Amino acid sequence: MKAGPAVWLAVAALACCLFLMIREAWSEETLWPGDPGKSIESDGKLLVDTGYVSDGYFWAAVRDTNKHRLKLRVIKGDQTLTYDLNGDAEYECFPLQLGSGDYEISLYENVSGKKYAGSGKLTIYAGMENEDSCFLIPNQYVHYTPSSEAVLESETRCAGMSAAETYTSVCDFMTGSFVYDFIKALTIQAGQLPEIDECFATRKGVCQDLSAVMCCMLRTRGVPARLMIGYADSNYHAWVEFRMDGKDYFFDPTAAINGIGKVNTYSVERYY
Repeated sequence: MKAGPAVWLAVAALACCLFLMIREAWSEETLWPGDPGKSIESDGKLLVDTGYVSDGYFWAAVRDTNKHRLKLRVIKGDQTLTYDLNGDAEYECFPLQLGSGDYEISLYENVSGKKYAGSGKLTIYAGMENEDSCFLIPNQYVHYTPSSEAVLESETRCAGMSAAETYTSVCDFMTGSFVYDFIKALTIQAGQLPEIDECFATRKGVCQDLSAVMCCMLRTRGVPARLMIGYADSNYHAWVEFRMDGKDYFFDPTAAINGIGKVNTYSVERYY
């Protein structure tokens, strides 16, 4: 007995649904920001792509090449985050990690010494269904690409694992494969960003490098992970917090690697 047109339509619809479910499941593991250029807003020298704010991030750049040092200031309510912005007119990705609402984004240009002058300001509204979405993609502080060795390692090592299994596997990998870079700790410059690719290649880094590598490996497998920066007692420090099954969990890769004594208080200053 031959199947009629209605049967074939039903089969085709089911196949399409299965394909979309598989694609959605995969995208929840490895997510990447969309290319800049979707919806550009500008003021003065500041360029902001607001096309992805519902996904928890925005792109920013300076109009034309600029040889002066640039600062990007992001304000939401009483919270302020300040970033360095490159002057070569290339877009950089920044998280909207403070949740849904109005964000004021301002560009400041160094004019002399330590003095900066405003070069553009925009206010954008971000309404996000999933406020963890910005912790599932790379950004300026947790920067990696599809070819980063940390990404490839995580995709291979944690393939088919649950979130809990992924967490355990990544923790074991970090504590068993990396060392703390005491020399870099003495020479690191203020404002230097975490270096995921270098840390992974050399298997050593300071606290922000180690934490950024761990965030990368968790995000790659769909586990929302935050790079936390603040104080461990009186020491400036970086660590990781991540979310599984609606609960927040903590891990300090530097403490695990060094085997240092118990920290009494972690105080958060900012996170990415």
